[in-house]
Amino acid sequence: MNAPNTAIDTAAMGLDHSPLVLSARVNVPPPSLRDNTGLAERLARMAAKAWDVEDVAVPLTLAADLGPLFGSEPTSVWVAGHKEGSRARLVRVDCSGTDRAPYGLAVDVGSTTLVLALVDLAQGLVIEEITLANPQTAYGADILTRAHFAERGQGLDVLVSALRGGINQGIHELCRLRGIQPYDLVAGSLAGNTSMTHFLLGLPVRTLIREPYVPVVNQPRDLRARDLGLDLTPEAPLFILPNKGSYFGGDLIAGLVVAGFSRAEAPRLLVDVGTNAEVVLGQKDWLVGAAGAAGPALEGGVASQGMVAGPGAIDRVRIDRDTGEPTWRTIGGEKPKGICGSGLIDLFAELFLSGLIDVRGRLTLAPGHPRRIETDEGPAFVLVPAQDTAHGAPITLSEVEIDVLTRSKAGMYTILSTVVASVGMDFSGVDRFFVAGAFGQYID
Repeated sequence: MNAPNTAIDTAAMGLDHSPLVLSARVNVPPPSLRDNTGLAERLARMAAKAWDVEDVAVPLTLAADLGPLFGSEPTSVWVAGHKEGSRARLVRVDCSGTDRAPYGLAVDVGSTTLVLALVDLAQGLVIEEITLANPQTAYGADILTRAHFAERGQGLDVLVSALRGGINQGIHELCRLRGIQPYDLVAGSLAGNTSMTHFLLGLPVRTLIREPYVPVVNQPRDLRARDLGLDLTPEAPLFILPNKGSYFGGDLIAGLVVAGFSRAEAPRLLVDVGTNAEVVLGQKDWLVGAAGAAGPALEGGVASQGMVAGPGAIDRVRIDRDTGEPTWRTIGGEKPKGICGSGLIDLFAELFLSGLIDVRGRLTLAPGHPRRIETDEGPAFVLVPAQDTAHGAPITLSEVEIDVLTRSKAGMYTILSTVVASVGMDFSGVDRFFVAGAFGQYID
């Protein structure tokens, strides 16, 4: 995702800036005995002129707010509408005369983490962004566990409610930061893997985990915020990026678009590392993909203090080659709470490059060294002493955890090697290599 107040360079992506919702200020003439057209039709006529469309539909939910148009003077009205071809549908109407900006919501619906961005649709600017944990993790760290939970009793309803509640929590936090109301959000775009998309839509996921592994729906259409209980303006259109089968979802499709695969002459490689990992190799004429579990190893499955990439997570580590003393950076500048995947990769590399571990992953520090402690799992390197952490416990990486991380890295490398070899290539033939997701955002 983009940093706040960062322009979205759609031109560089080979795309144009075509926001999901347009806005305009129109002057609606007053009704009279000579022109007694209905209030909704009067407004629709002026909006159609502003957007150069043949027809504008006014939802019944908005028609009740048109009382101010029944006067003796022209009324200045701010309107936001969803344009599709030669037609449009009103999303929001404000007859107060207040100047407004059309805000949109973009959500990366991750299995572990939700990333929400507030977008100025008129300017193409990401103006606020937040990250929070997906509340569904309380019912299972991985998709398969949640899929089985969804099949028990009211499990599906619980997971759907948790996910939508988490997104709504993020919406309210974004609006608080910007000093606006959720009602000011007139459009939403959401992308997630196929399972997360199904949970978002309230659909069962049993068909995703059983042969022949088919989704209930690949391309959700014609959805409004009120359909999913999301706290945008009720008529706000929702664009949910399409899936491509059970293991390639809208988040991957979004990554391929941004990475320019559809225009690439030479092969590119995209790796999206989250709770699951998806790999796609290809260019404008062909694509080959693979998917598998990988992320949990980097989000808590390796290090005892492992965590998702959120506030307080160590995402950058450096070790002085002369003194062996480490320095670190946390997301949000908070006191260290744990270490996320990119921090683990940094720490792993820095330990080796500094000679603090050998080629087998064994610590070279002598017993009694202040950076070496003995744990139930054997020797461990102390990255952050207890007195410097947010929770009063040291942040460490043991030899056992290093071994697991090594195996995880080998597994990821095997996936990449297999995909590349499947088309008769080697890594030298890859023109560009993209790493997506929160992991890709922070990795060195």
